[in-house]
Amino acid sequence: MRPPRCWWAWSPTRCRSSRSGPPGWAGCNSTHGCRSPPLASALLAEDGAGNLVGLAAYSFLWPAAGSSHSLFLKELYVSDTIRRQGVGARFMAELRALAEARPGCSRVEWMTDRDNPDARAFCKSLGFDEFGGKIVYRVDSGPA
Repeated sequence: MRPPRCWWAWSPTRCRSSRSGPPGWAGCNSTHGCRSPPLASALLAEDGAGNLVGLAAYSFLWPAAGSSHSLFLKELYVSDTIRRQGVGARFMAELRALAEARPGCSRVEWMTDRDNPDARAFCKSLGFDEFGGKIVYRVDSGPA
């Protein structure tokens, strides 16, 4: 398997970069004069045949504590065929590096279900502690 490769998510109303990526995606790393960061981004992993086998979808949120930014990991997925080979750990390391490189970003945050023992064990294996200080509320916006 090739190491995960990074593409930035594309939002047609915000950026029209021509950097290559998988079908339906384009790159935006703000080096071409784009004034608005993407609303969401993703790191992608592909196998040797070019098949998508993992992703880490994230956004930068503001404000976090102390009026700083935070990187929020929305989805982390690694295909069953390559789990426990370091891809998830590599995604998490890259997300931390992205957060550290962004001025004013104070932390990386994500959630997992209490009844997802594999995800909880993965986070624990990387040395991350569970934070029990928040209660999540959700309200439906109407028919989907």
